[in-house]
Amino acid sequence: MAGKIRARDIEEVKSRVNIADVIGEYVALRPASVGSLKGLCPFHDEKSPSFNVKPMQGFYHCFGCGEGGDVYKFLQQMDSLSFYEAVEKLAARVGFALTYEEGGPSIDQGQRSRVLEANSAAAAYFQSQLMTDGAIPGREFLKGRGFDKAASELFGIGYAPQGWNNLVDHLVAKGFTLDELVTAGLATKSEKGAYDKFRGRLIWPIRDSTSQVIGFGARKLYEDDQGPKYLNTSDTLVYHKSQVLYGIDLAKKDISKTQQVVVVEGYTDVMACYLAGVTTAVATCGTAFGDDHIRIINRMLSAEKDSPAQVIFTFDPDAAGQKAAMRAFADSEKFSAQTFVAVGPDGLDPCDLRTEKGDEAVLLMIENKKPLFEFAIKQKISKFDLGTIEGRVGAARAAAPVVAAIRDSAMRPAYTRELAGWVNLDTNEVASLVDSAGKTVRKEAVAAIRVDVSPPAPDSEGDLHATPNEFSRPNLADPITRFERQVLEVLVQVPSGFTPEQLVRIVRDGFSSAAHNAILEAIGTSLSSQNSSDWLRVIAESTPEALHPLLREIAAQALPAHDLDGLNRYGQGVINRALINALAHTKADLLAALRRVDSVANPDESAAIQRQLVELEAERRKLQV
Repeated sequence: MAGKIRARDIEEVKSRVNIADVIGEYVALRPASVGSLKGLCPFHDEKSPSFNVKPMQGFYHCFGCGEGGDVYKFLQQMDSLSFYEAVEKLAARVGFALTYEEGGPSIDQGQRSRVLEANSAAAAYFQSQLMTDGAIPGREFLKGRGFDKAASELFGIGYAPQGWNNLVDHLVAKGFTLDELVTAGLATKSEKGAYDKFRGRLIWPIRDSTSQVIGFGARKLYEDDQGPKYLNTSDTLVYHKSQVLYGIDLAKKDISKTQQVVVVEGYTDVMACYLAGVTTAVATCGTAFGDDHIRIINRMLSAEKDSPAQVIFTFDPDAAGQKAAMRAFADSEKFSAQTFVAVGPDGLDPCDLRTEKGDEAVLLMIENKKPLFEFAIKQKISKFDLGTIEGRVGAARAAAPVVAAIRDSAMRPAYTRELAGWVNLDTNEVASLVDSAGKTVRKEAVAAIRVDVSPPAPDSEGDLHATPNEFSRPNLADPITRFERQVLEVLVQVPSGFTPEQLVRIVRDGFSSAAHNAILEAIGTSLSSQNSSDWLRVIAESTPEALHPLLREIAAQALPAHDLDGLNRYGQGVINRALINALAHTKADLLAALRRVDSVANPDESAAIQRQLVELEAERRKLQV
């Protein structure tokens, strides 16, 4: 197939990339043990970090879901890339010119890249049009909301001229085909070819966390425009609206640093917050805030219990805003953070607030945030007349399910007391309503459960849990098997902590677990690469593919050491104990052989065995020093 990238180029690109830097753009990583980083897994929902990255070895592994691999696999999974697209993306990152074995990239390998190139060219074109005479309505719109030329340039705002094919003609002249522009969502097919999707609109480029333009948001400016107020790029190879947060490119660094995210309603709100000093603001792009957005945010939060992260929502005071607030409350437990709501004075959104009252007002709005639980409860009771008994009881009954939905066992009774105070009722009476509401919720949840009794599908990825019996998962509750795992962890992670002779003796002694023993033998056959940076890769090449997930676990396991000296001491201790075990097994074999020898008939053989026993004992004593 044309376009195959030269194998040595693939390895060269990987060697030039720090996997921690790449993954760090998607996941908030912090030091774990020597040579290891950890964070919340981007591939499954979790609140305690089980996702480990080993920069020196160039791989990642999650102890929660078992996902793992190298930097190419990570990008393939996170960005829905093919293998070659992942290589191309990293090559561009480090400025490496790839060599294609048969002349150039194939169409399917380069399609995603062409979409990104078209988006980048379109963004530049739109931005160049903002200062034209035709864009005066767009500039007036921005000026009226307090955004000057510098702000427009910072966010890359542009203008799509009126007319049918201004952008299409511009990009075709640059070498893009009509099919490529349609695939990128920049043009719509017609009987005569294609016409611009965005016409006569103010344009916001939407960038991913790596600052690549993946789509556009367009606001209408003219009364005769029959389209929606905001028109967004349709889903493409690179743009999936349920997985996009506008402003993430500018906010990601400060989100990780401050452990705070501010979720606003739209593009101008993101701009207003950022310019006012709230540099952690993001917004969805034409869709409701959902699970995919939560996962994106959770990746950037560290889940530190002693200093919890904060997710702050801002909502409009209208009915849609109230509905969005209650939807956020329903999802609040999915965040690896405390959740809050910030409401501007007079119901002003961040953009209008900044325009009317300045940057300080936006900062004060965020500073005066309220816990989301409190906000949701007060929204319920605000619909009742608390001046009457009927109103107070009705308010308590309406808010009780909200309190019952709080999973934190310490927070629930605290908010029960707060609710009682807000509606001026006895705490026990309100607690009874909350308890009753909780039982109803649990009954509904049980009724909704559907038990799947079908047998599990075979694991097409060859995960260890679905391997043949010969490689069944080792039982770490058994102390012997658990120690075998410790030995493998040291052999894989601390190759400088043992000599070839020591490894040969451990391999010769063998392990009780078939899976552990297969990896041990692979380590033994890889001995010539012991001092190589490719130590783990060479081991993997000799390890049965079904055991690769287990090998990653072993390589990713944090070892009990705080620095290199401690790591070496720990490794030497484990190796010494393994050697002592091997000596004990050898001693048992020699003693059995000695019992079988007739010392009278074969005095020389008996003496030779006894000398070996003495040498073994001397070696054992050295190891115990």
